[in-house]
Amino acid sequence: MKIRTSSILIALTIFIVACGGANEPNEAQRSALAQSIFPTNYDIVERKTAGLEVQRAADSDNHAHRKELSAYFGDVHVHTKYSFDAYAFGTVATPDDAYRFAKGKPLRHPAGFDMQLKKPLDFYAVTDHGFFLGVASVAADTTTNFSKYSFASIMHDLNEPGNTGIFNILDRVRAFGIGRTLALAIVDGDLDLEEPLEITRSAWADSIRAADMHNDPGQFTTFVAYEYTSTTTDAGSLHRNVVFEGSDRVPEEPFSRMHSRNPEDLWDWMDTLRAAGVESLAIPHNSNKSNGDMFSLRDWAGNPLDDEYAVKRIRNEPLVEITQIKGTSETHPVLSSRDEWAGFELVSTRGGGMGNPRPSKVQGSYVREAWLNGLELAGQGITNPFAFGVIGSSDTHTAGTQYDEASFTSKLGVLSATADMRGSVPLGFIDSTVLNVIPGQSVAKVDGESFVTSQQEFGASGLAGVWAEENTREAIYAAFRRKETFGTSGPRIRIRFFAGYGFPDNLLDTSDGVARAYADGVTMGADLSPDMADEKISADAAPKFAVWAQADADSAPLQRLQIIKGWIDVEGKTHERVIDVACAGGVAVDPRTNRCPENGATVDLGDCSTSADTGASELRTVWTDTEFDANQRSFYYARVLENPTCRWNTWDALYAGTQPRSDLAATLQERAWSSPIQYHPADESAKDVMGDRRVLP
Repeated sequence: MKIRTSSILIALTIFIVACGGANEPNEAQRSALAQSIFPTNYDIVERKTAGLEVQRAADSDNHAHRKELSAYFGDVHVHTKYSFDAYAFGTVATPDDAYRFAKGKPLRHPAGFDMQLKKPLDFYAVTDHGFFLGVASVAADTTTNFSKYSFASIMHDLNEPGNTGIFNILDRVRAFGIGRTLALAIVDGDLDLEEPLEITRSAWADSIRAADMHNDPGQFTTFVAYEYTSTTTDAGSLHRNVVFEGSDRVPEEPFSRMHSRNPEDLWDWMDTLRAAGVESLAIPHNSNKSNGDMFSLRDWAGNPLDDEYAVKRIRNEPLVEITQIKGTSETHPVLSSRDEWAGFELVSTRGGGMGNPRPSKVQGSYVREAWLNGLELAGQGITNPFAFGVIGSSDTHTAGTQYDEASFTSKLGVLSATADMRGSVPLGFIDSTVLNVIPGQSVAKVDGESFVTSQQEFGASGLAGVWAEENTREAIYAAFRRKETFGTSGPRIRIRFFAGYGFPDNLLDTSDGVARAYADGVTMGADLSPDMADEKISADAAPKFAVWAQADADSAPLQRLQIIKGWIDVEGKTHERVIDVACAGGVAVDPRTNRCPENGATVDLGDCSTSADTGASELRTVWTDTEFDANQRSFYYARVLENPTCRWNTWDALYAGTQPRSDLAATLQERAWSSPIQYHPADESAKDVMGDRRVLP
């Protein structure tokens, strides 16, 4: 869609002001921006898919009539050299390189070593920042006319061979600010806006070309995608990945913070494209770093959420990223004090950039609380804007990562390529002295040694999982839309979750159990209500939940399978409960505590070996909520935990022959989360937010 220059100049001015911490734009600026963002003349580029034919799945209103679904694993949050920050971190890998890596080929890390997956992924999406997409690498190339501008000098030859040492870090930190430098140059009139926009359009076209070239229906799926990167004035992260259903018709350039920092404007842009036949969805990520703004109960203008906002949001954002390198956003001990596993891989600071030591507000930043708040909004007659499903992804900034604690290289390219730069082993005297004076880096004394302290909260996470009919764009995108999705912290754990009335207790023990679950119930991401029950079943009867998880054969065995319930009572108060429903070894759940007994799983920190005689390759059960109230709105989702294994910092110390850093967790329990099933009482029904664009089972 073509965007008027005036709107971009306004947005850039707002961006610069916001970076300086000043007030929000006034009403006149907002009005001018709103009027200019969406001109009536838009330009959607028609594209061919290089002869690749997409085999479309047959349409059906019932999964029971479709072919059997399979679990597919992928990553839809990947950055290459076209992202200004990834380029600043030393990444020169292209979208082509990223897709080759996902298909199993080696990928050269910015620090000079090769990375390679143990087994290929099923789907992948390069999601470079739409904000000045591709500009950094062109500014660095001194043969280009664009590099001749004085503001481009900070990028010159940044990633030439040999520029990867400790003394190059200050240049990289300065290069990280190229976005603000370019914005200032445009607003000051030193740069014609059309020049960076032309670079962006070219990089965007190349990203689309790469996605089409590597898309192989039935074998490997790619998506045209990018990241919309916005922050609040207090540095709260409001980032989203925008994923397009196809590539035949796409916008000429991505909508970015250059056009507006307001996510509601992004949704309007997506709706305008949808009306023209261009389907997409946005996936928020790092709500944990949003400082309470990702799931705020007020809109961008500060008004309480209303139905118009809610319908627009859930139409455009059916999924949320629950885990990635920069932490897990499921919940927090402050919010879930009775959940012993609520402290998993938390990141405490706000924003998406480097060197921001300010803490992120907990309330409004986590997924489970948002689900609870959605129940409250539904009780007020407002569509639930937070009824989203979940995925995981990596947010790698090196075009690829290995999703494995034992080979974790973090996300910052040359700034995290070694164990000492990741903060897991001590720094030498020279390195600690240099890093102590570089902005964005911090060094602290632990156990009498100097350690980097800016990356220790990062983790080797995560992956997106879907249940789909086949490995094609249409089938996987349809799974995204119906929210039959799950997220993992890295291992390829498979998890299924169903709800229905009248499921037999042995449902998952029968050969046709899954088919019957689809035919007689609903799956993760769907809505459940009493009117789905057979007429022979009481309207007050409790539904049954069928849950199944299978371990990754290349990871640890499973320890416990859980269902997490959230509900709202007659007084309007929300509650949550964590229930173990299946235990390794076939041990019974303690009915007093709703917990599995400890299974004796151990980790030897001397070599990271684990006990081999405990844990399960598979856990499954049919569970009934004995405290179910048919009149209470509620949600249920499944979570499965592996036995403990070594965290990446312990592996780093083991490789280096040093003692693990004492202030970091030595082990972790990898896990997977299903999307929730939302229960509606009999007198309520879910609103159709997609109209004719619905993609349903």
